[in-house]
Amino acid sequence: MSKSSGSFLAFIAGLAAGTAIGILYAPEKGEVTRDKLSDTLGKYRVQLEEFIADLIERGDEVAIEMAGGGDVDSKAKADGKKVVNEARQKAEKLLEDVETLMSQIKSKA
Repeated sequence: MSKSSGSFLAFIAGLAAGTAIGILYAPEKGEVTRDKLSDTLGKYRVQLEEFIADLIERGDEVAIEMAGGGDVDSKAKADGKKVVNEARQKAEKLLEDVETLMSQIKSKA
């Protein structure tokens, strides 16, 4: 789960950065560019919120399943929770960055 969640977060971050750079270099008025960038960042924000909710839900499901299974040792449980928490924290940090960018864009409009 660590690799897939990390890969997803890296993909979203790269996609956001690439889109932002592409839009900023587009030959349009600043207001139009800011509107496009704000819309795009809004879509990424929604995707990140969904990803965080999914991580929290899956983390709870995994914890419930592990609590019922006596075969899984406590280190594996702790490692699983750690991976989910780290991925959630990274996604929340990206979400904060998106929010900051959106507020900066809106303040310049």
